Amino acid sequence: MPNGKVTFYNARKGFGFIYDDEKQCDIYFNITGMIDKLNESDTVIFDITEDERGKKAVNIRKIIL
Repeated sequence: MPNGKVTFYNARKGFGFIYDDEKQCDIYFNITGMIDKLNESDTVIFDITEDERGKKAVNIRKIIL
């Protein structure tokens, strides 16, 4: 399961980006893929899925350090 950090999140519009530490790139996510409530700078674990629009993060969980 990849991990990373939330670099951008717009709660009003329901989307954001996670910087994937392993692939060293930003991954899009939608509010429907969140399990925990997120804020910018949260460290998270997630799964990656792909649809007609490309890759996105799903099953996003916050890591409490």
